[in-house]
Amino acid sequence: MKKLGLTIFALFTAFMIVACGDSSSKSENNSSTQEANATSNQTNSSLERIKNNGVIRIGVFADKPPFGFVDERGENQGYDIYFAKRIAKELLGDENKVQFVTVEAANRVEFLKSDKVDLILANFTQTPEREEQVDFTLPYMKVSLGVAVPSDLNVSSVEDIKDLTLILNKGTTADAYFTLNYPDIKNLKFDQNTEAYEAFSSGKGQAFSHDNTLLFAWVKDKPQFKVAIKELGNQDVIAGAVKKGDAELKQFVDDLITKLGNEKFFTAAYEATLKDAFTDDIKAEDIVIEGGKL
Repeated sequence: MKKLGLTIFALFTAFMIVACGDSSSKSENNSSTQEANATSNQTNSSLERIKNNGVIRIGVFADKPPFGFVDERGENQGYDIYFAKRIAKELLGDENKVQFVTVEAANRVEFLKSDKVDLILANFTQTPEREEQVDFTLPYMKVSLGVAVPSDLNVSSVEDIKDLTLILNKGTTADAYFTLNYPDIKNLKFDQNTEAYEAFSSGKGQAFSHDNTLLFAWVKDKPQFKVAIKELGNQDVIAGAVKKGDAELKQFVDDLITKLGNEKFFTAAYEATLKDAFTDDIKAEDIVIEGGKL
């Protein structure tokens, strides 16, 4: 009986040691999990992630002068680029700490959703449909649709282009507008902006619809073309865009846009990047928005 008692006592002691060890292990695991969650929460902060990376990735156009393009030296230039560099300076202390990621009109939303960029500054018109997929910042430019045609064509309204072939850039507001409102107009659509301009220039279409600001700049030194319809549809705004739910980065950009309004930053950006691209009848106040307020 004595031996049996000792055996039971030994088993009980072993059980308690194992149980305590298991409890200690669980406590350590819980502590590790909490630490991991804390680290994860820090990583999920978009501003902290950008600061840790030492660079902000901004999606821009490479083929839409004077708003976003690559010059002969291979450097990004334009109105959107001017703003992008200021964001990098404010956030990271150096305007060069920005990685420019080339986007097309049709893939801007997807680049945000797939985390290929932190922010889009690519002549992005704010629309209700797009607001369902991304979060827009405060606006910094006005825009409407326009229609360009050869100079010898008599065009003053959409009715005048119904028998023509219309060139469109996929994923633009012009594409959406004509698809919804004038589906019977014959059109040719192109993924890249340069392809659309080339198609129009070479006569594959007799009308070309795009943002009027882009068309004003494009026809300036091309007397064989004109912007026949200067405003079409609603007046819209251009804004930055972040991934849906990224309230932190959106707030940072919104606060910066408000702050920059006090120094007339976007008017200065217009003077530096847009003024020479337009005819003298176009003024800064026709295009820019200061402080995010129309």
